[in-house]
This record gives sequence, C-alpha cells and structure tokens, in this order.
Amino acid sequence: MVEVLYEDNHVIVVNKRPGELVQPDQSGGPALEETVKDYIKVKYAKPGAVFLGVVHRIDRPVGGAVLLARTSKALVRLNEQLKQRKFRKTYWAIIENRPSGNTAAGELKHYIVRNGKTNKSTAYETLTAVPERLRGEAKEAILRYKLLASGDRYHLLEIELLTGRHHQIRCQLSKIGCPIKGDLKYGAARSNKDGGISLWARRLSFEHPVTHKTITVEAPTPADDTLWAFFERATNSNAE
Repeated sequence: MVEVLYEDNHVIVVNKRPGELVQPDQSGGPALEETVKDYIKVKYAKPGAVFLGVVHRIDRPVGGAVLLARTSKALVRLNEQLKQRKFRKTYWAIIENRPSGNTAAGELKHYIVRNGKTNKSTAYETLTAVPERLRGEAKEAILRYKLLASGDRYHLLEIELLTGRHHQIRCQLSKIGCPIKGDLKYGAARSNKDGGISLWARRLSFEHPVTHKTITVEAPTPADDTLWAFFERATNSNAE
C-alpha cells in the first residue's frame, strides 16, 4: 500500500514506512521504488515499463517523505536542485535524553567520517580531532535543532539538515548524548518493536521542476504508534 503525499504528472512524494528500502539491494527485500512503479502502472493503466527516478534516499530504518521523479526531465532538474542544496528537509526525532544545559534550540557542527565496512559514521568535534589518517575522508556536517515537546522518558526534536551526510542526524545526536529511540547502532538503550528507529522525514520543500512553484509536503507519523501519537498531540496543542 502506497501512501501518496503529493502527486502530479512530473513528481510523486510518498510516505515511506520504517524498515522499507527505497531502492532494491542485495537483500532482495521489497523496495519503495518498485511498489510506487506498480501503483503508477495500475492507476494510469500504463501498458509498458514505468519510468521512476529516485531523487533522494532516507535510511532503511527511517520513515517519512521521499520524493521520486516521474519523468527523466524532472529527475535531471531535481538532481540539480539537490546538488545545489536547494531542498529544505525537516526531520522529527524522538530522543532518549534532552540536550544538555536545557537547550531548547541550537546548531550542531561536526566532522563526520564514514566506515564503509561497518556502515557507521563517527562524529568529531573539530577537524584536528579526526585521526590524521582519516582527515581526508572527513566531511563537515551541520544541522539545526529545536525541542518541540517532552514526555516522561523521551523528547521530540525538530531538525533541519544543512548538509546531507551519511547517518548525519543519528551520528550527531549520539555524539551529544541524545541517541534516537530504537537506534542501537548509535547508542540507544533498546530497539523498537518494528525494528525501525524513531526518526521521521517530516517535511520536504522543493521547487517544482516544471512549474517552478515551491512545493512543501508534510509526512504524518504512524497513527498506530502511541509515542508518535503522543508527540503529534503535544505539538498540535502547543501550536494552538
């Protein structure tokens, strides 16, 4: 079942489920790309192969908004926007610990090094803190965060990515002692029942590749997850 958030003749934005691959890999598991192709083929009764271009990806255990291109022209133009960092990506993260100093908002800047063998990244405070042999691989990672709500055990952050690095949010929040709920790889106390992590690609803004209008899409968090539902209610009441 595909949850479509926005759709026209050129692009489609869908709400990915945690644990779902964006593109097929060696594991052979079901992938969002193929599911959306099947959806388009059936809905529009397309007789031949369906074109669909993946514009950006989110990690397998993460849920939320994913943008795909329905034409090759749209794919080229959206890839150029992505390259120029014109997308605005906002995430929600449920974390185990509140940021130190009772900080309600802030900016994190680290230097990240990816280990391809373990598929894990390490964040360093400064470039000089990176081991000399790894400095050539280090990439600057910057994000902004805002505390939206707190419960008895967990806290909700809204995060704006200013750079797009491997496992950036997971890695940087772990570095400041605020691992994401369920993210065992980056220091969470326990796993989530669904095997995913409590990180959601909440909002995505981009320039439409044909009309050039700004499109902003918001991805609902899982309604059947009591903790996500709690934070949805908390943010809605705070906004009123």
